[in-house]
Amino acid sequence: MDLRSMSVSQRVKALVQALNGAQRTNEALARCSDGEQMLDVLLGASAKLGLGLTREQLANTPPIRDWVWWKNKEALLTIGDNKPRYQQDNIQADTDQPRRRFLGLF
Repeated sequence: MDLRSMSVSQRVKALVQALNGAQRTNEALARCSDGEQMLDVLLGASAKLGLGLTREQLANTPPIRDWVWWKNKEALLTIGDNKPRYQQDNIQADTDQPRRRFLGLF
C-alpha cells in the first residue's frame, strides 16, 4: 500500500506511532528551541518513512500542531475576540452564522 495515498491525518498518526520509541528522534525534538525546528525534525522523519508530509500539513494537523504550539509557548485557548484554537478544525466555526450561547444552570 502506498503511504502517500492515505489521508493526512492517517499519515500523521503513522508518524506519531513511529516516533514512539525512536530515541534519537525524540532527543532531537527535545533539543529544539522552537516549533520551526521541531517541524524540520518531523519533516526528516516523515521523509525517511516515505509519508510525504509537508510542513503545512504537519503544522495544521493534531497532535503535532499542538506539540508545536506547546513548544512555541502559544496558548491552546484564547479568550476574547479570537477564536479558540480547538475550534480551528471546526468547519462551522468559520461560517458567518451567529454562535449559540449556553446559558447554563449556574
